[in-house]
Amino acid sequence: MGIIVQKFGGTSVADATKVKNVAKRIVRTQEEGHQVAVVVSAMGDTTDQLTFLAHEISANPPDRELAMLLSTGEQVSIALLAMAVTELGYQAISLTGTQVGIVTGGFYSEARIQHINDSRILSELDKGKIVILAGFQGVSIDNEITTLGRGASDTTATAVAATLGADRCEIYTDVDGVYTADPRVVPNARKLSRITYDEMFEMAQLGAKVLHSRSVEIAKKFDVPLHVRSSFGEDEGTMVVKDSVMIEEVVISGVTSDKDQAKISLLGLPDTPGIAAQIFQKVADANINIDMIIQNAGQDETADISFTVAEKDLAPTLGIVESLKSNMGFRSISTDKTIAKISAIGIGMQSHVGIAARMFSALGTEGVNIQMISTSEIKISCAIDERHTERAVRAVHDEFELGNVAS
Repeated sequence: MGIIVQKFGGTSVADATKVKNVAKRIVRTQEEGHQVAVVVSAMGDTTDQLTFLAHEISANPPDRELAMLLSTGEQVSIALLAMAVTELGYQAISLTGTQVGIVTGGFYSEARIQHINDSRILSELDKGKIVILAGFQGVSIDNEITTLGRGASDTTATAVAATLGADRCEIYTDVDGVYTADPRVVPNARKLSRITYDEMFEMAQLGAKVLHSRSVEIAKKFDVPLHVRSSFGEDEGTMVVKDSVMIEEVVISGVTSDKDQAKISLLGLPDTPGIAAQIFQKVADANINIDMIIQNAGQDETADISFTVAEKDLAPTLGIVESLKSNMGFRSISTDKTIAKISAIGIGMQSHVGIAARMFSALGTEGVNIQMISTSEIKISCAIDERHTERAVRAVHDEFELGNVAS
């Protein structure tokens, strides 16, 4: 029997009825002859509610205690799902990240998985049990509870699938696959039957909420087949694969947007070697990711640097750069939380020219001003005023006729 890893998100287990429906789907997979390991998120909006509660108690809750609190959400859902499977006459066992041995780095939040002990999972599978694992959480080498970041139950699932050598990892969510854009923004967005790891990774990083970017990174590294499907239907969904058979025909696979962005500008920096490295190293040491960067050299031996971070990281990043201001001697700091990032992604960019020009032209026609630009081999991102986000996404989607491309 092959091993199938299935992951169910919070909306899939939001109430007792949905938990029971998930249990039926899991049991059906086992009846088809597979060993089944299941990764589950907290029910519904539980994580949001717990975060809100923490901030009612403390304006700045300690990272350790916040991780301790947030990890309880998954314990509720895995226990209930194990009960539901048992009610159907099958054996199941629920396990936390600590019980399994999902070992992470030392950060209490946004921790990265270093190792998974597969012995407990394999032992329970060999006993004929359905193993139900808590997503989103792990344990440090110091035996402290850690969390992997919002949406990171996907990462738990792909890491478990890689560790177990699973036949595939099925990600069940409240959408029926990966689309060329958010259908709520672009009515003619099309569902893709397949997408490459590289394209999916970029889309996940750049605003698509279907998969966590680190889960795609792991899937590619260990060649784990990913299958994105709906929890509420039998649609085939979208396969995330190594290569696309349509690279030459399809230039752009999707357009994404992300309003969770903030820009920090450092004005009047000394224009000397090593200044930028010092700043960005301090930010990296705080486990904060920097996205777009632009530097302008002045005529008075100074320079201005602007960069973007996730809006949730604005306050700690601002604290870091303010602590550096007096020593480095730059003139001022400004911030902007009213920006958004829109991105066009497609592995076909590697073999086509003029993609950036077409994207910029589409935005210009809509009167959308571009503040910053970032590119890679398969994506182009622009920072814009967030008020124009939806209009910008539709314009770029239409420019590349994504609603008309066979997927």
